[in-house]
Amino acid sequence: MQKNSVLIVVDVQNGFTTGGNLAVANAEQIIPLINQLILKFKNVVLTQDWHPHNHISFAENHVNKKAYDTIQVNYGTQVLWPSHCVQGTQDADFHPDLEITTAQLIIRKGVDSQIDSYSAFMEADRKTTTGLAGYLKERGIDTVYIVGIATDFCVAWSAIDAAKLGFETYVISDATKAIDLHGSLQHAWQEMLANGVRRTVSPHILQSGQD
Repeated sequence: MQKNSVLIVVDVQNGFTTGGNLAVANAEQIIPLINQLILKFKNVVLTQDWHPHNHISFAENHVNKKAYDTIQVNYGTQVLWPSHCVQGTQDADFHPDLEITTAQLIIRKGVDSQIDSYSAFMEADRKTTTGLAGYLKERGIDTVYIVGIATDFCVAWSAIDAAKLGFETYVISDATKAIDLHGSLQHAWQEMLANGVRRTVSPHILQSGQD
């Protein structure tokens, strides 16, 4: 792909694949396809959930709460998750099948114990930025393609933020996997499309003939 494009690979980690603490069904099935896509891009960024053990989004850190309950925090409604991708654990490592050698940047998110972080660009308080937008703009990148896990949370939030920040934004839908919690996948696609995100599929990229 052209120099002005980047592939953002979202959270392809042990924690979100089979055997992980927040496994998304069959998520590892998209990894070979993601690896093919990585080879088509000169610019590749990886995101990595990287939570402290006392993170606000972990159900076990709240009395009388269980996974997938919600609570109100100072930045709005927070879904509570099983503890996952704790810093320095195998659960937080990239999946061993993911081709990471050509990535230029890793964005670690969810590091602040008091703020969850789905988007590659901005944490859930909608104030704290990761610096990714500035990095991409400094490098002359104006087009973003997003793949990874999960379509309806970290992929969707990243895509919507990218579009709002002025990037031409595509989600490669067959290279993502969703949690689909209470209809969240359909809602996420409605939100993405309403915010100018475009939906594409991997053959459009892989058969483009561009190197």
